[in-house]
Amino acid sequence: MDDGSDLAGDRVARIIAERIMTGELAAGEPIKQDELAVELGTSRIPVRDALRILEKRGMVSLRANASAKVISRTVEDMDVSYRIREVLEPMLLGESIPNLTREVIEQLRVLKDRLAGPLDYEEYLNLTRDFHILCFSGHKAPLLAHVIEWLWDTTYSYRAAFARMSVVDEGRLRAMCAERELLFDAILQQDIDLAQRIWAIQVRRTHKALLSYAEQQDVSGKAAPVSGAAG
Repeated sequence: MDDGSDLAGDRVARIIAERIMTGELAAGEPIKQDELAVELGTSRIPVRDALRILEKRGMVSLRANASAKVISRTVEDMDVSYRIREVLEPMLLGESIPNLTREVIEQLRVLKDRLAGPLDYEEYLNLTRDFHILCFSGHKAPLLAHVIEWLWDTTYSYRAAFARMSVVDEGRLRAMCAERELLFDAILQQDIDLAQRIWAIQVRRTHKALLSYAEQQDVSGKAAPVSGAAG
């Protein structure tokens, strides 16, 4: 495969991933490769390459007959993923904080302030992800970062559901803004232990809120898949 095909596959993968994360492609929905190739003005080869990339990221499933669909994750999957994240993400944050530059700190300040204002669902989801990526950007632990990125990708629909809940809950928004202020101050002061504890609390709070949400939606904790991010 030539470099042009590789680049096209990466581009198509980014487009499909964005549609999955925003809910335009819902969990369990088939991905029609021919239609997608026509829409994007490309051949089926980059589309197949893109789907293989997303299969490795845990976002789509591929079958022998080349059919593809968006993966549905169960509540049990989410539960395990968040318990792992609560352990691993503070570790990566601790690796990152000593290496964050003044420029990155200022970018974090800007994002923190924007997240304190009125936002719609997609703005909140994207800015939160940007804030988290920046917090981790000083790390020198690529393997750990790769595992965490995979966990993010495989729980996209749950993170989207939490964002939808958050933007309409003023009490939750105030609590998260306060936590974000504390986290930023800890990062600014290079207080790694405090920053890690705050981060773990944030992950645990999100985890509990999503489990409660699943129960309210009458979703079985053992087998039922969650709908796409738009649901």
